[in-house]
Amino acid sequence: MAKYILAHDLGTSGNKATLFTVEGKLVGSQVHSYDADYFNGTWVEQDAEDWWQAVCHTTRNLIESTGISADEIGAVSFSGQMMGCLCVDRQGNPLRKAIIWADQRATKQAAQIEEHISQKDFYHIVGHRNTPSYGVQKLMWVKDNEPEIYEQTYKTLNAKDFIVFRLTGKFYTEYSDGNSMGCFDLCNLKWSEELISYAGIDGEKLPELKPSTFVAGGVTEEAARITGLAAGTPVVLGGGDGVTANVGTGSVHPGKTYSCMGTSAWITTTTEKPIFDEEMRTVTWAHVIPGLYAPNGTMQTAGGAYNWLKNTICKMEAYDAKLHGKSPYDYMNEQIAQAPVGANGIIFLPYLLGERAPRWNVDAKGAFLGLKSENTRGDLLRSVLEGVTMNLDIILNILRKQVKIDEITVIGGGAKGSVWRQIMADVYNTRILVPTLLEEAGSMGAAVTGGVGAGIYKDFDAVEQFLEINSVHEPNPEAAAKYGPVKEVFDECYFALEKVFPKMNF
Repeated sequence: MAKYILAHDLGTSGNKATLFTVEGKLVGSQVHSYDADYFNGTWVEQDAEDWWQAVCHTTRNLIESTGISADEIGAVSFSGQMMGCLCVDRQGNPLRKAIIWADQRATKQAAQIEEHISQKDFYHIVGHRNTPSYGVQKLMWVKDNEPEIYEQTYKTLNAKDFIVFRLTGKFYTEYSDGNSMGCFDLCNLKWSEELISYAGIDGEKLPELKPSTFVAGGVTEEAARITGLAAGTPVVLGGGDGVTANVGTGSVHPGKTYSCMGTSAWITTTTEKPIFDEEMRTVTWAHVIPGLYAPNGTMQTAGGAYNWLKNTICKMEAYDAKLHGKSPYDYMNEQIAQAPVGANGIIFLPYLLGERAPRWNVDAKGAFLGLKSENTRGDLLRSVLEGVTMNLDIILNILRKQVKIDEITVIGGGAKGSVWRQIMADVYNTRILVPTLLEEAGSMGAAVTGGVGAGIYKDFDAVEQFLEINSVHEPNPEAAAKYGPVKEVFDECYFALEKVFPKMNF
């Protein structure tokens, strides 16, 4: 009888293997890092063999360190980085390094697609804009620049799909990662023959699409020998990392919403139909749960802006923290808590690396506006957290046009500070829920998906066994009212500078 579920979270910096009991309790986790090659300005690649070695090491170490028996693991499932392009031959051998999500080389290929179809029409098929970020544009680049590799390519895979092949010998992807290829018909959950034609690629090079709960097969004898898993253990496809987190935060029914506050940040909800924004400011992913969707808006620099603040303006706080064995953020948050709502008139535009949602402007710049002689250091610091949160609030309000959102579960490093969480509650005018485990949403989502796929759980409501809410922040009505006009000015500041930003590239 199954006692455990093993989840692998294949990220950009490494793989985390996490073991849960079938009752939803965390037993242990192991992390194995790997490198990414950044070169030519916008090119980013990884060696798929490093992914496999990381999975093998973490699996073996986790089984050994916890002292469990491998045959007690009822399923293996995955959360993985999306929007990549790994070309493999018929035997599943990588033909070149994987071009990963962060790579932006395929600008010419995205432009070629736009010669055939408008951004708006593309958006209404895929749920996303046509950009160099997606898998099909990267495969087009391989065809144009490495034709010998393209000809040898049997299938194009994302990270978790490659590991599924190594464990089972089967080539599959599921709807969320299929959606990240950029040639996926979102409403009909199949490859778009129209977009494949415009891309000029061979559709046979795309893997077969299945639901995230699909059991690809059992662990082979060879894979069992290498990983320490028991042969025959069910391998469930899982999902892309941004979408498995929906499950791991309890966003498994329409209107259930979460926000991940990392270096970048996003707000994602769950709906029964895609959300198509008239201005294409948000995107929609295919959900891990069959029949549902995950509308989303991701901004570029959230926790990254806070970290920039720490490293540049707050060196004094960093010095004091080192002296007293504390975190610089402790000293920063003390000052932020003392500053008033609206930061005494300072507006911070958080566009330190351009912006994705809701601006979609690579030329956007960061800015402090409204500085006066009476402003304090605390005002300046608070404006950064408010600026990031007000930018996310624009995304939230786009989603709210089509779905009722009463509360938001927040995860990630930015969710650790109670001061920022209260700012979120007040800016969003919404209850903020904080789980005990802030960094395990992807792993928990993969585990629940694996449990459903293997028949351990009846449905995705099993996540309630995994998810423990540690604290709740209610919005302060007075603060929420004060933020109304501040949010309007924030938006006006961006548009006032929109034409100036491109002139500042000197």
